[in-house]
Amino acid sequence: MNLPLNTLADTSDRLEQARYNMIEQQVRPWNLFDERVLDLMQTLRREDFVPAHYRDMAFSDMEIPLHDDPIEALRLGQIMLAPRVEARMAQDLKVKDTDRVLEIGAGSGFMAALLAGLAAEVTTLEIEPRLADMAHANLTRAGVRNFQVLEADGAREMVGGPFDVIVLSGSVAQIPQGLSGLLAPGGRLGAIVGSTPMMRATFVERSDGGFTSAELWDVVTARLRNFPEPSRFSF
Repeated sequence: MNLPLNTLADTSDRLEQARYNMIEQQVRPWNLFDERVLDLMQTLRREDFVPAHYRDMAFSDMEIPLHDDPIEALRLGQIMLAPRVEARMAQDLKVKDTDRVLEIGAGSGFMAALLAGLAAEVTTLEIEPRLADMAHANLTRAGVRNFQVLEADGAREMVGGPFDVIVLSGSVAQIPQGLSGLLAPGGRLGAIVGSTPMMRATFVERSDGGFTSAELWDVVTARLRNFPEPSRFSF
């Protein structure tokens, strides 16, 4: 069925207003000042990276389930991070146009698209075959070229390296040393670290003297699968 032109125009106007509100009311006020990131949030069609039945929520300040059952989505870590979290993570990693980037947790591919707009190349790992296919299709449809999606368990499979930037698109109890070891000199790693109800966006940088880390902001999100958890036993 063909929609009337005025209906298509109204839909487009509504989406653009929602995109503008997302940037001005959620992203920019959250200490977002990198114009490269803000421009990408404006030009990337975020609505094309969410499941069709969540399209109207694409610009909301919330995580989008990537599973038919929202509870299962949280349990399995199959979610799309909130827009301000993705934007702030990209900014605070200080991605340069010469960087090689590794992402763990491709999800729907939006974070990889954001990183690809800033970096030379992006490799994104996804443990769930269905989501790996979704991410690849979404990135290709969006015209992104400098990426590869690999079906892999980022908690157990060390892929390539060294990387200038590593980002974990989900939370972990602690950052595995093996991942930090994949950083090139001067490389940066960003992850959401901790346990409910307290998690912090943590950034690790590798220098000649070793590794330094900083905890910059609070956010709580779903776990990435198969990363180690601390023992719950006490004596």
